[in-house]
Order: sequence, then C-alpha cells, then structure tokens
Amino acid sequence: MLGFLGLVVGAGAGLARLGWSVPALAASAAALHGPLMVCGFFGVVISLERAVAIGRYWAYLGPLLAGIGSATTVFGAGALAPWFFLGGGLVLLAASLDVFRRQTALFTFTLALGAACWPVGVALWATGASVHEVVGWWLAFLILTIAGERLELSRFLPPSPVARRMFAAILAAILAGLLGAGHPWAAPTFSAGLLALAAWLFRQDIARRTVRNKGLTRFIAVCLLSGYAWLAVGSATALWAGGFVPGTRAYDAAMHALTLGFVFSMVFGHAAIIFPAVLRVAVPYHPTFYLPLALLHLSLLVRLAGDAAGHYGWTQAGGLLNAVALAAFIASTAAAVVRGARSRAKQAPVA
Repeated sequence: MLGFLGLVVGAGAGLARLGWSVPALAASAAALHGPLMVCGFFGVVISLERAVAIGRYWAYLGPLLAGIGSATTVFGAGALAPWFFLGGGLVLLAASLDVFRRQTALFTFTLALGAACWPVGVALWATGASVHEVVGWWLAFLILTIAGERLELSRFLPPSPVARRMFAAILAAILAGLLGAGHPWAAPTFSAGLLALAAWLFRQDIARRTVRNKGLTRFIAVCLLSGYAWLAVGSATALWAGGFVPGTRAYDAAMHALTLGFVFSMVFGHAAIIFPAVLRVAVPYHPTFYLPLALLHLSLLVRLAGDAAGHYGWTQAGGLLNAVALAAFIASTAAAVVRGARSRAKQAPVA
C-alpha cells in the first residue's frame, strides 16, 4: 500500500509539473516526482519481489524502509525520505548479493549491479546532489534489474558465448558512463550502452518467438518487444541530445520513453505473474489487458510528438493520458483479481 501511495502521488506530482490542477497532496510533492516514482514505488515493488524470491525475513526490511520513505515524502517529512530510501536500497543490495552468492551467474551479477545503483544514487541525493545529477544511477537500477530478469529467462533460448560477451561489454559501458559523470564522454557512453542493450534484448529475448503464441504468453511478448522499442527511442534521444540535460524537451522525451515506455511496459506485461507470487492473489489473463497497454503507447506518442514539435499543449495532453493509462492498468488488474477470486469461489467444494 505504501508503494502504491508513491505511485498515485508521484503520478499526480508529475501532472502538477505539467501545469494540471491536482489535489494539494500531489501538488506539494511536485519537486519529488522522480524520487516518488523510482524509490517510492519501484523501490518498494522490486525490493518486495526480491524478498519473496529469497524467502528471508530480514529482506522484507527493504520494501518496508522504502515504503516509509514514500510516506515521509508524501506527508511533509521529505528531509528524512532519502535516508529511508537508502536503507531500503542497501537491504535490496544485500538480498541481491545473497542471490549472487547462491548462484554465481551473469544474470545474478546483473541483478546485483542494478540493485547497487539505487543506493548509490540515493546516497548522492541525500548528501546534496540534485535529482538530475543522480537520475542515471536510478535509470540503471530499473533498466539493469529488468535486463537481469530477462537474461535469467534466456536459459530457454541460451545466448551464444559471443552474445554473452557482448552483454558483459554493454554492462561495462553503462557502468563506465555512470562512474565517469562530469566527463564529456560519460553521458554519450551511458546512452550508447542503453541503446546497445535495447538491441541486444530485442535480438536475444525469447519474446520474438513467444509473440506467435496466444493469450497471456503473447501479451507478455508484446509488452516486452514494445518496451524494447521505447528503450531504443529513449536512449537514442539522450545520445542525440548529448545526455540527460534537465529543462530540455529532449530530457522529457528520453526520460519518459525509458521510464513509462520501457519500464511500465515491463510492469504491464509481468503483473499477471508478479502479483500472484508477491501478493498471493490470482490475476487471470483477459484480452482487455491490451487496452491500458495501447493507451500507454498512444499517450507516449502524443507526449513525445509535443516534445519534438515544441507544442507544449501536446506534451501536457500526453502527460495526462500517461496518468490515465496507469489508472486503467490498476483498474484492469483489480478487475482481474476480482474475476480470479470469483472463479476460485465457484470452484470451491461445497461443505
């Protein structure tokens, strides 16, 4: 619930930044839109998923601390929030290193590297860096976490030794871009690494085959492949602009192509798998799952068209549609949970 608080208020804060009228609680958090979405929502969700995966009670401190950070951000104690987020990030890193210790592999290393990027970014933010200065670390946290999870599933269609070496080289480029912050080559290197990762994932992911199937399997594949397209668009935009330069139209386009287009496409696709595992509720597939996904892509096209054309009204409209797409996703998922509960009730034996 604390994670969803971060999502709802964070989305409202994003609308406030675009000039839309929103409730005072969201408007007051406008300056913290990014931290709420990355740390207050995704930090909670990813930490919770990792805690469930390793089955250790101490790992649940990660989502708990991140959730408290989300609440302190929303309810006016923002100065404390970075330290709660930092605690959550360090617990997630410990959990990820525990996974790597149990199974030493390229995908577990990637998950650990992604987990490390979150607390590094939070630590820099907590000690005075601006959100714009740490956004690369937070993007790497989200993108490398997803890449590691997709690499894990590649065991069904194992990459060749050459492809694995290419993946390692891409990780090195992304990390070099982060560590070299302040040098003129750092931002292009980071952006080029993300662009190469998009190409690698599109080429190697089993989704290229499973998209020919039906039902949930096809839906997940569509989410993945469309997400990789947005990863390419966002990273190419950042590369063209010379990095993530705050206050520019390219910044808005790149950031939202990566976070909404790529990351949320992954969320939409995997909700029917993650929610049952984490929340112990059934989320049966339904064709209406495509509606929020289509709306998400449409909203991004409108927003990025506004950025490209310098038409701020389109950017505003796209931002509003972004929020509507997220609300539609929540409603669609909730409806699926209700359908699953009714189905179980009908199948339950009568005493």
